[in-house]
Amino acid sequence: MTTVIASGSAPAETTISNWMTFLLAAACGLIVANIYYAQPLIGPIGAELGLPPYAAGLIVTMAQIGYGVGLLFIVPLGDLMENRRLVLGILAVATLGLLGAAISTRPAAFLAAMLFVGLGSVAVQSLIPYAAHLAPEARRGRVVGNVSVGLLLGIMLSRPFSSFITALSSWHVVYFTSCTVMILLIVVLRFALPRRVPTARLSYGALLSSMVDIARTTPVLRRRALYQAFLFAAFSLFWTTTPLLLAGPDYGLTQSGIGLFALAGVAGAIAAPLAGRVADRGWSRPATVFAMLCVAVAFLITHIARSGSPLSLALLVAAAIVLDFGVQTNLVLGYRDLFALGAAHRSRLNGLYMATFFIAGAIGSGVGGWAYAQGGWPPVSWIGLALPVAALLCFAAEFMSRESA
Repeated sequence: MTTVIASGSAPAETTISNWMTFLLAAACGLIVANIYYAQPLIGPIGAELGLPPYAAGLIVTMAQIGYGVGLLFIVPLGDLMENRRLVLGILAVATLGLLGAAISTRPAAFLAAMLFVGLGSVAVQSLIPYAAHLAPEARRGRVVGNVSVGLLLGIMLSRPFSSFITALSSWHVVYFTSCTVMILLIVVLRFALPRRVPTARLSYGALLSSMVDIARTTPVLRRRALYQAFLFAAFSLFWTTTPLLLAGPDYGLTQSGIGLFALAGVAGAIAAPLAGRVADRGWSRPATVFAMLCVAVAFLITHIARSGSPLSLALLVAAAIVLDFGVQTNLVLGYRDLFALGAAHRSRLNGLYMATFFIAGAIGSGVGGWAYAQGGWPPVSWIGLALPVAALLCFAAEFMSRESA
C-alpha cells in the first residue's frame, strides 16, 4: 500500500470505506482482547503459579498498568511518527509479551510478561485516532463508534474465549494462540493500512512536555477522563471479582459456565454505534447521565436476591449487560468530544484520556481482588456502586458551575 495520508481532518467529500472500517474494528478487537483474557482465569492461573488469593488481582492489574504506561509514553507518538510503522512496532512488543506469558511457570515471570502485553496492546489506541483521521467531521462519531464495536467485542469475547479454551486444554494455550494471531495481524496491517505522516515536528521530549499543557488547558479532556475513570474502575472491579464469585460455593460454576456468563457482556457492544450517533446529534450530556445511572443500577440489582439462587444469577447476568452498556456508552461519548477538538493533538488527547481511566481500572482490579478476599461480594458491590455515584456528583458539580457562570 503506497497511499499516504497527511495529518489533518479528512476532507468533507472523502469517507472511510466499509472494508477499512471493518479491518480497523477487527484489529482493535483482536489487540485489546490480550488484556482481558486473564480476567476469568485469575483462579486457575493464580493456583498454578502459586499466587496467594489476595494477590490474584495483580494478574489483571499488571496488564492494565502496562497499558496505562503505554498510553502516556507511546500512544502520543501518533502525533509525531508515521502511524503504520508505530502500530506494527507496538504490536511486536505485545507479541513478545504474549509468548512470555504462554511459557511462564513462575509468578514473577508471568506478571512481567503481562506488563509487556499491556504495553504492546496500546496499538489499539493508535488505530482509533487513525480512524478519526480518515472520517469526515459529520460522520466522525459514527465511524469511531463502529470501530469501537470491534474494540468492545474484543473485550467481551476475550473472556468467554479464554474460559472455553482453558476448560478444554490450558490457559497457556490461550496465550500461544493469541501470540500467533498477533503475528498474522502484523502481516495483514503491514500491507493493508495506508501510511499516515503527521505534520508535527517536535522532539520526543517536547511532545511529552506538551501533554502537560494539553491537560491543563483542555477542560473537556479533564472532565471526560474523570467520568470514565470512575466508570472503568467499576467495570474492572466487576469483571475481576465475578469469576471468583461464580466459581465459589454459592454458585459453583465451572470454567465453561463462567465463560457463558462472560458472553452476557457482548450485549453491551451495541452501545458503541448508538453512542456515536447520539454524540453526532449533540446529545452527549443526557447520554452521559444515562451511562452513569446504568453502572450504578448494575451494582444495585445484585442485592435483590439471595446469593446463589437462580434469580441472583439472572440478576448478575443483567448487571453485566447494563454495566457494560453504560461504560461503553460513556467511552464513545468521550471519544467524540475529544476528537472534535482537532487533528494535530488527537493521539496525545487519546493517550491522556485512556491513561487516566486505565490507571483507574488497574486500581479497580486490585481493590476488587482485595475486597473480595476480605468479605466476598458485598463489599465489592458497595465499592462498585460508590464509583458511578461519585461520577454523577462530579457531573452535577460541573453542570451547576456552568449554570451559575
